[in-house]
Amino acid sequence: MNLSITLEQPSKKLALFGSADRHLRLLRDAFGVQVVNREDELRVAGETDQVAKAAKVLDQLQRKLRKQDWLTTQEVEQAIGLASGIDQAPAGERIETFAKGQAVKAKTQGQAKYLAAIGENDLTICCGPAGTGKTYLAVAAAASMLKRGQAKRLLLARPAVEAGERLGFLPGDLQAKVNPYLRPLFDALNDMMDFEQVKRFMMNDVIEVVPLAFMRGRTLNDSVIILDEAQNTTVSQMLMFLTRLGQGSKMIVTGDVTQVDLPPGTPSGLADALLKLKGIKGIATVTLDKADIVRHQLVQDIVLAYEKKSQEADVDEAPAVFRPW
Repeated sequence: MNLSITLEQPSKKLALFGSADRHLRLLRDAFGVQVVNREDELRVAGETDQVAKAAKVLDQLQRKLRKQDWLTTQEVEQAIGLASGIDQAPAGERIETFAKGQAVKAKTQGQAKYLAAIGENDLTICCGPAGTGKTYLAVAAAASMLKRGQAKRLLLARPAVEAGERLGFLPGDLQAKVNPYLRPLFDALNDMMDFEQVKRFMMNDVIEVVPLAFMRGRTLNDSVIILDEAQNTTVSQMLMFLTRLGQGSKMIVTGDVTQVDLPPGTPSGLADALLKLKGIKGIATVTLDKADIVRHQLVQDIVLAYEKKSQEADVDEAPAVFRPW
């Protein structure tokens, strides 16, 4: 289907299209349509239902521009989300956060349980293999709470532990040294917010991304606090982190107890916390498994292959049973 849409206010073309056509790219990515500018009209081509949705978004955005001179990325994403019918999703499975024009929502039953736990508890501990969305959904839920005014600050922490290799002395100042460890958190944030917005929030201390060691001595009120890669905390570090929880705050701890990078013989703070905090009211524990992996299909196959080999190795190493005959 091909549709031509006349621009109501050609003088506000830049506002409608966004900087470097960012808003149009969001439309293309969200609905799989082609959007081409021809003088004072937009031509939208694609599947009939998707073109209709894109047209609905453009109509809503043009109506907004009758009252204002600019559009934020969040306004465009919200319009796309409404046109996509995200309100039809069960309440516990959706978040008011958008990434690449699509609402972030649970894709598996395990993820839905995880999001519900975050909403209902002050402390949520989530364990699971790579690719299950532990960190991504935590950041999305936190960004949603920040947006709705349910939290005043977002703090993301991660232990600075190398994954099986020694990097030596890294060049640069302190921020440059810790940035490689915090990169996955920045990646998730930048999926859901404009780079400039993230930068502004960080300058104003609304968002803080820090190594775990910098958490000591702090009390965090009215905040969402996320600890990523928690399997690489020691028992004392985990206790230190958990006791940072202040009034009106939520805490989310994520990790994979099968991928501990601590020195041999050092107990994992995450595994220890799972045992000690079991059954305490207000603390939820969610376990995701290979069925919840939502990355590339190969990730699920890789996890299964490693599990199978690990089980075979356990059988091979089992002591032979002594038989007296």
